[in-house]
Amino acid sequence: MDVIVSVRKVPDTAEADVMVEKSGKDIEKSRLTFTINEWDNYAVEEAIQLKEKYGGTVTVITVGPKDVEDILRRSLAMGADKAIRVDMEDPEDAYILANVLSAVIKNQKFDLVLFGAQSGDFNRGVTGVLVARMLGITHAAMVNGIEVLDGSIKASRELEGGLNEIYDIKLPALFTIQTGINEPRYVSISGIRKARQKPLDVLTQSDLGIGSIEPMVRLDKMYLPPPGKLAEFIGGSTEEAAAKLASVLKGKGVL
Repeated sequence: MDVIVSVRKVPDTAEADVMVEKSGKDIEKSRLTFTINEWDNYAVEEAIQLKEKYGGTVTVITVGPKDVEDILRRSLAMGADKAIRVDMEDPEDAYILANVLSAVIKNQKFDLVLFGAQSGDFNRGVTGVLVARMLGITHAAMVNGIEVLDGSIKASRELEGGLNEIYDIKLPALFTIQTGINEPRYVSISGIRKARQKPLDVLTQSDLGIGSIEPMVRLDKMYLPPPGKLAEFIGGSTEEAAAKLASVLKGKGVL
């Protein structure tokens, strides 16, 4: 089972205040830390588990400048066998990204391609679909379970209301992976140090035979909505918070 996984480096906004740049085209990144996209981390773990169960190889691919290589090293430390970086600035939209990734993937040996469900496509969830279409292979989205059969895969998805679907899909195929499909393994510092010694394949658009690609979608404006008044944080000690909460509830006629 030869698996290719697309990974992306993204800003970690979980514990940071998000600000928009003056240009209105991007978020202010100078105060943010960067990490592998959460959904992609689950996809890498799933690929490695498939290799451990059924044999084969795991190849991770990313697009971006040299400073994105740390997520490739991290994936190698988890157990991936090969890492490829396409050297270019961050693509302007998902269509450009999909063109570049499909050009890389079609030249690799693979049975299965995995993307995070919200992987590196500006949270629109479309990159995997576009790449599958460009490669001409079957696609399934939001997959939360994989069982390998002889020449096919049983892929499960959880829909709204807890409804589950199971599909029998012939290989080769492309899946977008949902969080919760597994528990990503811990990556040790020593593992990352060893991964730093492994070679990375670096390709350019010229190597891939790709010229300039016009985006299909252009960002017009990015902004934060004005602060709402629907929620309030109650600070202080337990006694102080309880007294304040009781006062608020009495004022609203609840108590």
